[in-house]
Amino acid sequence: MKTSENQLLEELKGVLRDDQVSVNETVLAQHSKDESYHKESLPDIVVFPESTEQVSEIIKVADRTSTPVIPFGLGTSLEGHVIPYDKGITVDFSQMNKVLEIREKDFLVKVQPGVTRSQLNKELKKYGLFFSVDPGADATLGGMAATNASGTTSVKYGVMEDQIRSLEVVLPDGETIQTGNLAQKSSSGYNLNSLYTGSEGTLGCITELTLKVYGIPENIAAARASFPTVNDAVEAVVSILQAGVSIARVELVDEPSIRQVNLFSETEYKEKATLFLEFHGNEPGLNHDVAFTEEIVADHNCEEVFFEKDNAARNKLWEARHNLAYAFVHGNPGKKLMVTDVCVPISELAGAIRHGRETIDELGVDAGIVGHVGDGNYHALLMIDINNAEEVSKANRFNEAIVEYALACGGTCTGEHGVGIGKMKYLRKEHDKALDVMQALKAALDPKGIMNPNKLVPGKGDSL
Repeated sequence: MKTSENQLLEELKGVLRDDQVSVNETVLAQHSKDESYHKESLPDIVVFPESTEQVSEIIKVADRTSTPVIPFGLGTSLEGHVIPYDKGITVDFSQMNKVLEIREKDFLVKVQPGVTRSQLNKELKKYGLFFSVDPGADATLGGMAATNASGTTSVKYGVMEDQIRSLEVVLPDGETIQTGNLAQKSSSGYNLNSLYTGSEGTLGCITELTLKVYGIPENIAAARASFPTVNDAVEAVVSILQAGVSIARVELVDEPSIRQVNLFSETEYKEKATLFLEFHGNEPGLNHDVAFTEEIVADHNCEEVFFEKDNAARNKLWEARHNLAYAFVHGNPGKKLMVTDVCVPISELAGAIRHGRETIDELGVDAGIVGHVGDGNYHALLMIDINNAEEVSKANRFNEAIVEYALACGGTCTGEHGVGIGKMKYLRKEHDKALDVMQALKAALDPKGIMNPNKLVPGKGDSL
């Protein structure tokens, strides 16, 4: 270790216990990657704070020594967000994992950033409540806020940003602020909740979250509907939304993906383009929505539809959907999963997915298409040999093609995975002069550039 790194280590041990600071090679390796295909890179040091005060002291050391800081949840991100390419200090929030307060009458909960969504829902269930955002992975809530996560339920309940009432953030100089309050609405000042949600650790460390929660629905029904083509399935979704059906989840799984589901989850679903749907509500309303949906999908050439009201069968359906990425990995040993996403206006979704499938076929890559199609967001899961230059090139060409298509029809380069390093090159085209404002905010709030450097927003000198 260099002398400067020795000094940094000693300074951190001055504000933390020895067991909260690690330079162990295994620990460093665990924090050198996320679940993306991007190249790994080791941090210099990993720290494990237990309080906001300790995070503040860590950041003050980093500010004083101009050392990069990378906030780390569980490493489930998909665009290289937590990979420390500039070395420095990785701040692991796994020890800040307490549910601090449940205000059931206000439908609010206060948590530390290391709390996972499944951990929170286990606590909330005692009060007849649940937290809605479900990105699939059992991510930490701090990480979900940092990337503005969404997922299967966003069509009804909204994305992470819609659930945040307030954040506690440690700024790049070590000072701590609250971005909001407990009120349901406010017209006071700039909306700092929105600024820090989705900021990917580039403006500070989130150390506490006050979140909106919901009553567990009286009744829940799930359905699986298969179609002859992806286009039929997507057009059915558009009709369901236009009809005002109060649908809670609507997921597209294309034919190659259903094949992987059957192999991995030992299901026997029809290998056609399929919608996984879920309805929440009281019994009369739910029955009406189910019957109406049956009529709508029939108008779009639905070949079969199965409704599941039994809890075990419903859980199996969603478990199969959530495990889809792992199904692809399991079915392609020796290859790395590249997951990419775009989001487009609902009216453009069918064309965007059709274009995505045609591009997959043209390039000859092994891939499936799935998506939270109720809000115009779709994902492609590509299996590539990262040591094969041709396969990597094809994957990158595919990614670029679907992003260009999305931007051309008024969409975005990423609906929920975030920018990290993987999507930075598209920001100028998507945001134009608004990117200059983002760069100015970054420079003003983090003048030394220590917070997760060279992620999300490119530096002023970078050419895009």
